[in-house]
Amino acid sequence: MFASFLIGLREGLEAALVVSVLVAFLVKSDRTDRLPYVWTGVLAAVALSVGFGAILTFTAANLGHTGQELFDAITSLLAVAFVTWMIFWMRRAARALSGELRGKLAEALELGPVAVVVMAFLAVAREGLETALLFFASVQGATTSAQPLIGISLGLLAAVLLGYGLYRSAVRINLTTFFTWTGLLLILVAAGIFKYGVHDLQEAAIVPGLSAYAFDISAVVPADSWYGALLAGTLNLTPQPSVVETIAWAAYLIPTLYLFLRPSRTRTTPAPAA
Repeated sequence: MFASFLIGLREGLEAALVVSVLVAFLVKSDRTDRLPYVWTGVLAAVALSVGFGAILTFTAANLGHTGQELFDAITSLLAVAFVTWMIFWMRRAARALSGELRGKLAEALELGPVAVVVMAFLAVAREGLETALLFFASVQGATTSAQPLIGISLGLLAAVLLGYGLYRSAVRINLTTFFTWTGLLLILVAAGIFKYGVHDLQEAAIVPGLSAYAFDISAVVPADSWYGALLAGTLNLTPQPSVVETIAWAAYLIPTLYLFLRPSRTRTTPAPAA
């Protein structure tokens, strides 16, 4: 539930920030007559994201055991690739995001209503598709679908409220700090999803070593305990992982955390010649 809440909050706030920038630009430039076109694009992007999630669920439910394991593995690995790219892209482009969106919207206004709808659709659709894919991959090991659905719904609701508060200037939060901490948590979630994807490849008999366990701490962290369920639900950490799963988890987590936490290099411009 926490992992789903985090996905909904992080991805939802990115989409809410995009929408708030577009709406604020139209309001401040006295182009409120174009607001319906923005909302049309946003609703179309939401519908596409929900439909994409439904297709993923339907496809997984109508496959055989081996096919389902392979499908789950592919979606998990794709989700890890997308969320990793998104985390580093937001870390690099967050400061210039607002100005870039305003520039694109100004160009779309010159082209006409259809361009405004398409621009709003594309701006939100990317976040929505990433959310659907990441959510689908993160709940593959869940025993019930109720808690993940509640978690992502609460996360999206909190993101909408925060986005509205930022638009109305009623909420002041440090977005750099917010995206840094949520990025760290999402890296931990992504490492667990990557581990689960490798486990699915082992279940599909594509990667060997399913019965070669790295360790067994089920006596210390029982799978049916609340803390065992918490670790499995948030980070996909299981008491008895295979050697290959453990290596995959560490191989993703360690370098990704290092690259994310290392200070960004600032370019120095040479002084002009006399």
